[in-house]
This record gives sequence, structure tokens and C-alpha cells, in this order.
Amino acid sequence: MSRTVDTVVIGAGQAGLAVSHELTTRGVEHVVLERHEAGARWRRETWASLRLLTPNWMNVLPGAGPTGDDSDGFITATAFADHLDRYAASFGAPVETGAAVEVLRRRGERFEVTTAAGTWRAGNVVVATGWCDQPVVPAFADDLAATNLVPSAYRRPADVAPGGVLVVGASATGVQLAHEMRLAGRDVTLAVGRHSRVPRSYRGMDMFWWLGRIGALDRTIDTMADAHDARHEPSLQLVGRPDRASLDLLTLQAIGVRLVGRVVGGAGSHLAVDPDLAGRVADAECRLDQMLQRIDEHIAASGLETEVLAPDRRPPVGPIDAVAELDLRAAGIRTVLWATGHRREYPWLQVPVLDATGEIRQHRGVTPVPGLYVLGQRFQHRRASNFIGGVGVDATFVAAHVANRIAGRGVPLPATVEEPSRVR
Repeated sequence: MSRTVDTVVIGAGQAGLAVSHELTTRGVEHVVLERHEAGARWRRETWASLRLLTPNWMNVLPGAGPTGDDSDGFITATAFADHLDRYAASFGAPVETGAAVEVLRRRGERFEVTTAAGTWRAGNVVVATGWCDQPVVPAFADDLAATNLVPSAYRRPADVAPGGVLVVGASATGVQLAHEMRLAGRDVTLAVGRHSRVPRSYRGMDMFWWLGRIGALDRTIDTMADAHDARHEPSLQLVGRPDRASLDLLTLQAIGVRLVGRVVGGAGSHLAVDPDLAGRVADAECRLDQMLQRIDEHIAASGLETEVLAPDRRPPVGPIDAVAELDLRAAGIRTVLWATGHRREYPWLQVPVLDATGEIRQHRGVTPVPGLYVLGQRFQHRRASNFIGGVGVDATFVAAHVANRIAGRGVPLPATVEEPSRVR
């Protein structure tokens, strides 16, 4: 069966639902295709204790309220999935579940989207499958004498095979999982690569509040020296907890987590690691110093000195060992948990729009193929695009572009579309 519609949105996460809301307000006929249910990744691919890293006040989607009663709190992943369900129902989002996309191709002047539930023909398509697609695991992982695990398959410590655990990656996911596994009584080693250390709060305010105040979240990709590097910078080393505490390498050391350098190769029981862990830590500390200096300068220039707390700094780590090899068997490590980020795969996308690295070519979500858009990319236009509350601005832009194209008013839109700050 083939159906025709003005616009197809692929994916019913926060990006797909946000653009659905904006298309609805503009009267654009559309359908949202989802392989599972709305917000499925938040239900199916997160660990049981996960809370969002961003405070509730920052997680506002177009036409929706905050994600929790405590504006400064951190909602759980499951509660956020429930929030997305209510959000979709609030404006009657036309979500088709069980509609995994199998092929997206061009047919004359329209697109043809073949799914497990039928075929759609549309003049416009918005790919909103998100940034967190396939876990990145190195090829040599299969040669290791240990069980490989990725965060999307992890639920709780009790489900992990007995024995020690090596967590690879020290950004937000890696430090949280290392912390949880250690508190559960497991022997944990953390392989630390490039990371961005930041405190949960600084001088009495949440770090995201400060990043908004100094304009860091509104910085656009066009101002970055290297767009690829900007989109692949390590996520902030943060955790969302009811006590609003920070989580860093020093905290992990204090509870018995062993720190080693970045994993660079391995086979069998032997894992090669970069011995320059101290250099990685120093790099992160240098970037933190620069960030906090910008905040302090803003405080002084805006007259906030008497309204905020005095600076409070912790050392980055305690004493560390520079090792070049890790013997998994000797260390009792039975499981390697790869918290090493994600890559995107589009095996169903049969439109020539991918660049040499396999990413969709786009500017502000508009691809070189007329009528084809993308949403939910990291740093899609502003740094805040990476966060739930930031995707709404990109959704508004893309939806306006689609509506103008349907109405024949000419595209692309000028780059002066309003981009209001999400910071209070």
C-alpha cells in the first residue's frame, strides 16, 4: 500500500516530535515514522538509573512545559520518555509506530519511503534519527579475552558478568557507569582519553546556566575553526543527580576506581594504553581553566561579584600510574564496557547526500537535495543543538523552511530566523 503526504518525518524522539509540533502549527500535512514507540531510545537503550545531564529548565520543547516539578532537578530517562508520550498526545502528533524505514529513495520530484508498515510518497522528508545511533567499538575488541558491552545494552551492575570491569571512555557516560559499577562493589578500571572536565555547579549556579550567560550555547557552527572537530568534541563530564554533586576523576579515585590511559589496541589478554594519562588530564584542566576564566570575567563585567559564591576549585586527579599495557586476565577484568561514543549509519538512505565520513551534508538542517532535511545532529547550528531544549530552535527553522517550500515562497530562508536563548 502506498500513501501520499506532504512531509515524512523519520524518527519520533525529541527531534522528530519537535519538528512535528512545528509542522502542525504551520498546517503542514505530515506523518512521523517510528520503528518502535515515541522516545524509544530513552526506554530501550539507557541504563536503569540514568538521569538527564541537563536541568529540567533546559529541557523545554516547542509548545511544552518543563520536564519536571523541580526546575533545577534532573529527570530520569524513563520519566522523560513518558514526557515525550504526553508531548506527542498534546498536539496529536501523527506518529506511525512499527514503521521501521527500509528504503528512502528519490522518485521523480518526490521521495519514496518504504517501511515495514507500507510505503509513503512525499515532497519533503526530515531525517530525525538523532546523533546517538550505533555505538563506536574498535575492530580489535572482538580479539580481546573479555566480554564486550556497550552502554545501550547495559541496564544495571547485577546484569554484568562477575569479575572486574574496564570502562573505556571518561566523558559523561563513562564516568557515570564507572561510578555505578564501583558503588555496586565491582573492581573498576577506567581508561581515560580526551575529556572535558567541568563542575556540576560553579560559584553557586549550574554550569549550564553559566554557559548560557557567557554565550557558549548560542555559538554557531559557522564560527568554529573546524566544524568536524566541534561536532565530535567530548561531551561534558557531568552527571544529573538529586544532590547536584559533581562527578570527576578525583571522585572516582576516592572510591577505588583505577585510572589508566586511552586504549589504543589489544589482543587476547593484553590491552595497549597510552601512558600519557597525565597529559590528557592536563589538557582537560587547561580547557576548564579557560572556561572558568571566561565566567569570572563575565561576573566581574556584569557586576555579579556580590551575588555569587567565591571560586572553589578541586584538583583534577590524585597520583596516577603511567602504564603502557593492561593485562586483563591478571587484573581480573572479565568485561569491557565501551563508552566511546556513537556513529551514524544510514543503510536505508539511497539519496546522494552523505559526505566522505558518512555524515549527512547539511547547513542548519537543509541538505543539498531539495526537500530533504535532517534534524537532531550534534552542533547542527548552535552548540545548544546538542541538548533537548536546543533542538526546538532547529526544528522551528526546518519546519519554516518546509512550509515555505510547499507554499512556493522560495528557499532557502535567510539566516536571520530568530533563535531565542533557552537560558533563563
